[in-house]
Amino acid sequence: MSSNYSDFRRDLDAVLVERDPRKLRAFLIERGQWPADTTMDPETAMWMMIAASPNLKSLHAEARAWLAQHGRAGEADAITGRGGSPPAAHGRSGTKGRRPRER
Repeated sequence: MSSNYSDFRRDLDAVLVERDPRKLRAFLIERGQWPADTTMDPETAMWMMIAASPNLKSLHAEARAWLAQHGRAGEADAITGRGGSPPAAHGRSGTKGRRPRER
């Protein structure tokens, strides 16, 4: 893992732990991860990212509860591994998965 990614991940987790969607939005725009005119909902994105972060396990239950209360229980289950089967994007036994397209 590159130090650039490690640094980004560390900084992202530091923003996420504050649970402030405005700070997250500003951080992601500043780091070039979101365009300034993004239509992404920073609050939903924030809770999804918290639920997915291995370093923020102490916040996972809170994130899952928020996501479930806002109609995102399926996503919360997939992110936290509570769902029954892996998402279709990961492929099925006996089929070939597709690699992401280069940008």
